Amino acid sequence: MDISELDAFDRAILQVMGQDGRISITELSKRIGLSKSPTQARLRRLEQLGAIQGYRALLDPIKLGLDHIAFVEVKLTQTREAALAAFNGAVAKIPEIEQAHLIAGNFDYLLKVRTANMRDYRRVLAEKISTLPHVAATSTYVAMQAVKENAFGTVT
Repeated sequence: MDISELDAFDRAILQVMGQDGRISITELSKRIGLSKSPTQARLRRLEQLGAIQGYRALLDPIKLGLDHIAFVEVKLTQTREAALAAFNGAVAKIPEIEQAHLIAGNFDYLLKVRTANMRDYRRVLAEKISTLPHVAATSTYVAMQAVKENAFGTVT
């Protein structure tokens, strides 16, 4: 799907849904200025096109006792496709890793790791991240405060 395929109503739907995925079709149609049936059809089309990938509850990690965030630079011993695939597959199995990005730069991956505290993070680093396939070195940066968490500007 290409962004050029979206008109102003589609973009408005995505903006509202990104902020409140539980909004009723009636309220959504009011907010975007379109009647209910076309709004519902557009929403269904956006889902089918993959612009809307799903709906989920946003959990508050701090209230769940998971307020320690570390960003980890990972250097691999090699970056052949097989090594990247092995690393990617292993990373996907570690629940504490919220995000993993292949990076073009002085290191290979940037991981966002969320744990309850530094002791838990050290355990995850030693027992899980450091033992991932092809890991040569890691560097950790601990977040002191989340200023912006998502594309819609939520501050925590």
